[in-house]
Amino acid sequence: MRRSVHFKAPAILLLLPLLAVPQTTGLVRQGDRFVRDFSGTAPAGRRLRINAHGPVTVQAGAAKSISYTVHLSVRARTEAEAHLVMQRYNVRVTPQGEWVVLTAPGGPVISTVTVKAPRLEQVVVSTSDGAVDASGIEGSLDVDTRAGELSADRVGGECRLVTGGGDIRVGTVGGGLRCSTGAGAIHVGTVRGAAILETVGGDITAADVGGTVRVETGGGGIHIIKAGGAVSAGNGGGEIVVDSANGIVTVRNMAGPVKVGAAAGVQCESGSGGINVTNIAGGMRVSTSLGNIMASLLAGKLTDSFLATGNGDITVYIPSNVGVNVRAQNDLADSIRRIAVDFPGVRVRRQGRLIVAEGPVNGGGPLLQISATVGTIFIRKQQ
Repeated sequence: MRRSVHFKAPAILLLLPLLAVPQTTGLVRQGDRFVRDFSGTAPAGRRLRINAHGPVTVQAGAAKSISYTVHLSVRARTEAEAHLVMQRYNVRVTPQGEWVVLTAPGGPVISTVTVKAPRLEQVVVSTSDGAVDASGIEGSLDVDTRAGELSADRVGGECRLVTGGGDIRVGTVGGGLRCSTGAGAIHVGTVRGAAILETVGGDITAADVGGTVRVETGGGGIHIIKAGGAVSAGNGGGEIVVDSANGIVTVRNMAGPVKVGAAAGVQCESGSGGINVTNIAGGMRVSTSLGNIMASLLAGKLTDSFLATGNGDITVYIPSNVGVNVRAQNDLADSIRRIAVDFPGVRVRRQGRLIVAEGPVNGGGPLLQISATVGTIFIRKQQ
């Protein structure tokens, strides 16, 4: 009697009925670890999802079909022990409608995924641990890693990058951008839409954002070079610099200097540190507990403004084409010279222990209120 023999196909072949047979290498020992590579191709899909447990690299627009390499690594005492672990952890690549889904193993196995693909309308990457580098995506990009550095460039649509800890670097994004890291710096090049940038601790820099900008860091420097809309910046301690904003700049800084080069208006509160705001076309509401304030006005939609410091000097530069009504007050002043004014229409006088200055500048206009407790107030003509 003949006995039929059934051969069990490898698990990876059963999972890939519509895909090319992947190539695998034998186990190779590297120090205290054993490594193996999986590589293969998949039919081109418009959307790609990667579920991984290690570093991931995606290069879109770089191949005619989706090609992938997954480098697996496991710590083991012997090759037999490593082989036993590897048998339970295969790479899966499956088509799901418009999506191609690549899943790399986790557990004791560390996977490093590299994918080259044609044009992609959407990419989603989720990894339990490891850096992610993605570029060339025509549509949206969504990346989430528990820990690791993130890099993205040449993304045509919306972009979301989240890491539990690590630096984030962004080149060009055609839509909006959201970055969040538990600890690390955020560096952004060009974003056509709005940007939200958040880190628990680290520097934040953005070169050119077409829309509004919201930035938050627990401690570190913030530098926004150009914003096409309003800017909101919060810092637990460190310098905040906004070179140019086509909107109102709102700043909250626990400790550190603030500088705004040009804006449609400024609202700034600082626990301590000097504040320098120039070319402000709208209203200002600026205060610091400790530090000097320097402000220069710009003709535009100027509204009522308020400048105050608990300890420091305040200097305001007013050009000839800007009219305001000045009301300045210096508390605990030892001399009438604690308010110095270049405009004859503003009269300085003593009122009890206060030094007060009031009057119109350049024919008058919105109210400019200035308050200092210790220091000198300077109201100057801008040359």
